[in-house]
Amino acid sequence: MFEVVDTGLPKSLVPASGAVKAGKMYYSVHIPRDPETGGVFTGDMETQMRYTLDSLKMSVEAAGGSMGDIVQVVNYLIDPDDFAVMNEVYKEYFKEPYPTRATIVAKALLAPGLRIEMVVTGVLG
Repeated sequence: MFEVVDTGLPKSLVPASGAVKAGKMYYSVHIPRDPETGGVFTGDMETQMRYTLDSLKMSVEAAGGSMGDIVQVVNYLIDPDDFAVMNEVYKEYFKEPYPTRATIVAKALLAPGLRIEMVVTGVLG
């Protein structure tokens, strides 16, 4: 059994939870969403990455954890040229030892203008 984490972010418009925890395990998915409206931020990769990681930080803290509790990140990008910018912003939010990570380049993501989607696993505490 798991519980949905009340992140303070607007609820998803699709039948999915943005973040859940099962015991000490934390699972979440993040895109660059406006925390007030829930709308997707479009634009350059740096802006989208910051909003995505701000969303993650807000979510994991709402679950009772911190960015240091994140153990795995899977990034989906639409442009391999965004990889360098993604790394630079990523290093501002995560410190060594870094979580394990995979980055996948996809043909497209669901929302128009979306450049990044992030799937995250953590162990709280």
